[in-house]
Amino acid sequence: MADPAALSPLQERRERVFLVLAGVFLGTLAMLNILGITRFIDLSFTAFGRKVPFALAVGVLPYPITFLCTDFISELYGKKRANAVVMVGLLLNLWVMFILWLGGALPPHPPIDAATGLPPIGTHGRVFFEMKELAFGAVAASMVAYLAAQLCDVQLFHFFKRLTGGKHLWLRNNASTLVSQLVDTVAVILITHFYAAALPIDQASDLWPQLMTFIASGYVFKMACALLDTGPFYLGTKWLRRYLVLEDATANGGIDPDVGSARV
Repeated sequence: MADPAALSPLQERRERVFLVLAGVFLGTLAMLNILGITRFIDLSFTAFGRKVPFALAVGVLPYPITFLCTDFISELYGKKRANAVVMVGLLLNLWVMFILWLGGALPPHPPIDAATGLPPIGTHGRVFFEMKELAFGAVAASMVAYLAAQLCDVQLFHFFKRLTGGKHLWLRNNASTLVSQLVDTVAVILITHFYAAALPIDQASDLWPQLMTFIASGYVFKMACALLDTGPFYLGTKWLRRYLVLEDATANGGIDPDVGSARV
């Protein structure tokens, strides 16, 4: 293992880019897990004279950027590092939940309304307990769906990379992301409802049409973002290959942090 103090300028540059990508990934992940299902945005629209329901959890909004980050890391640094970042993200989920639990366990302990399980309206700290309840309600769904989707994304990315001999960047970028986001969307909606009962379901209406609306809305949004990020992914990869001084053969296997001592 190379001594960090002895890293060449090129190695420092490569590690700096990795830290930025990993930092954006982990920071976005923490944000979306806290925001989660604290609010649903109604983006319903009318098409061909019929209303098309479209509801998005606010936590979904930043989620597509996490797949873009893992795709960059997979392409430039290899499968091993991409999987490592995914596992750190799982630990980050647990850390966020621990802090939320600790914040609720420490004094003072407000009175709890038996009907809602929350402090009465107007009580100091009610906002925290509302957020904590929603976050805990969705945490199982979030972690299971996140782990399945991100590992699926990394595995499929490298599967298509091997299949095409390192060509057709657009294919591995889109195919891996579209499949993994479908896995994520279905898992998070079904687990959030059936395990945590944390979705805003109208009890007077049929259940499955509502669940399918949540699934379809989330997936269409993620799919649109995945298709739109193809251009930025191509341009970003091309620029980063030059910036990180990568040969095609080196990039196909990912950057080895212990090599690459060329001076720049």
